[in-house]
Formats: sequence, C-alpha cells, structure tokens
Amino acid sequence: MVEQQDLKYAVVGKFSHGMPSIAFLRTAIPKQCSLKAEVNIGLLHNRHVLIRCSIEEDYVNLMSRPNFWIKENSKSFLMRTFKWDIWFTPEEETSMAVIWLSFPNLPPNFYVPSILFSIASAVGKPIAIDAATLNKTRPSCARVKVEADLLQEHPQKYNIQIMNGEEMETISYKIRYDFLPKYCSTCMLQGHDLQGCWKEHPELQPERRLDGDGTVAVAAKGKITNPTPLPTNPSHQHPNPKPLPTATNPTQEWTTVTHKRKYQNQQKQPLESLENTIPMTEIVNPANLNIGNNPPSSKQPLLT
Repeated sequence: MVEQQDLKYAVVGKFSHGMPSIAFLRTAIPKQCSLKAEVNIGLLHNRHVLIRCSIEEDYVNLMSRPNFWIKENSKSFLMRTFKWDIWFTPEEETSMAVIWLSFPNLPPNFYVPSILFSIASAVGKPIAIDAATLNKTRPSCARVKVEADLLQEHPQKYNIQIMNGEEMETISYKIRYDFLPKYCSTCMLQGHDLQGCWKEHPELQPERRLDGDGTVAVAAKGKITNPTPLPTNPSHQHPNPKPLPTATNPTQEWTTVTHKRKYQNQQKQPLESLENTIPMTEIVNPANLNIGNNPPSSKQPLLT
C-alpha cells in the first residue's frame, strides 16, 4: 500500500513556456489563483510544481480551470493544472480532469445533493454543486462538477424512473458537458485526441517555412515534399536578407520514435449505449425533496 499523507488535495502545476522562481511562486500562486487556505508549494520537476492544498475548496478551484496566468512584473507565465497521482511522470499528463456537467430541463424537485450526485456519478466522481443549483435560482438547468477519466466514454443521456401509483414511468434527460478536454493516448497529453495527433497522422502537420524568400516545405504523409514558392511582394523584402538553412534532401523520410507508457495506445472504453440509467438503492421520499409548501404528490421518484 502506498502512503499519500498530505497529498489528498495535491495538484501539479505545469509551466510549458518558462516559469518564475519557486520562491516567487510560493507567494504568487495563492494570491493570483484566489486560494483561501494555506498551501504548500515545491519544485517537482524543472517545469512542474507540486501544490498541496489543505482544503477541498482550493483543490476544486485549481482543478476547475484549464489554465492560469501567473504574472511577474511585465511577464506572464502559463500554468496548467493536473491532478497528482502516484504514477506521475514529467513526460506524461494524467487523463483525469475536473469538468462541469449540466442537466437541462431537470425538474427543480430533483435539485437535492444526494440525487444530483447519484446522477453525476455515471460520469465520474462528484465534487461540488454550483450555488445557483443549490439555491434553485436557475431552475432551468442543474450543474455538478465531477472528476472524470478522459479515456472513458461518457453517457449522453440518463433515465429517471418515477412510480405513478402502480405503474413505473421512465423519463429521459440529456447530459451536457460544458467543456470536455481531449486526451491523446499516444502522446499522453491533454489538448488533442488520436484523430488530431500529428504522430498518428503526420499529414495533419501545418506547412513549415524553410527560408526567407517565400519558399515553404509542405509536411505531408511523413515526407517533406518539393518546396513550393509563394508569391512575394518586393517592397516587403529586407534590403540585406540573411539566408536561412534549407532542406538538403527534400524527400528525406522522417523517423518516428515511440515510447511504451501506461496509457500507450489505450482506446476509450466503448459503451453498449450512451444512454445511461442511474442506479439508486431506495425510493426517494417526496417529503425529503425540499420543495417548499407544494402539496404532496402520489408520484414517487425512483432513480434506477
């Protein structure tokens, strides 16, 4: 068994394009990321810091946004956040992410934490419910924050079964994902999937300029094709242009290097149906649904 003392609310901050000193980050991250309680920040790798939060609210706050801009004087440094786990390696990004789920048209009498968490558990681990849902100030849509695995398929619908006297009625509702990051199991990175991976599909790489006179080389199907001249405007040329290096062999094959890692080529787990029925072990009593002074109904909701 692996001990995870003081790491329950641990977050990895990744700086891909330079980073300030760790001494500056220890004071800047709590202020600029609006953290409320004490945090412990240390250097994990040359581009990664480990942020150990002391309360769940700060952990959720860090994980809920795709990135933060840490400002030092006139410079801004992009920091992305990921859930820390015992399998962390600097070359890989975790497939776990915190996402918001929306349940449009769900009746307000279901705006109860136990029911909403039961529905959201079909996607991932429920973390929080937004204030408008708890206060019922936006009865058109309920929102729940969950921690989900991006390598898994996610249901698009869920069913609620309601007892109407002796009969069982089934009503289907949609699940809307406010923002669902993509994950590539080849690169082990968030931000793109296998369909948009340059390693899997070299033909998707953009055109690359080779020199300064408008000549470009097009990357297609793993080869550099013959340079294609582009029209140039003489008035835009530098009076003393410096030549840039050009490709010596325009048909040189590329060499692709792959590494076997824990997520290597792992495909999303298919579902037999993207319509999910939410399990619940007992009938929910309408008297406990916090629906004010509404008269009791003979319909008792049952989540199955």
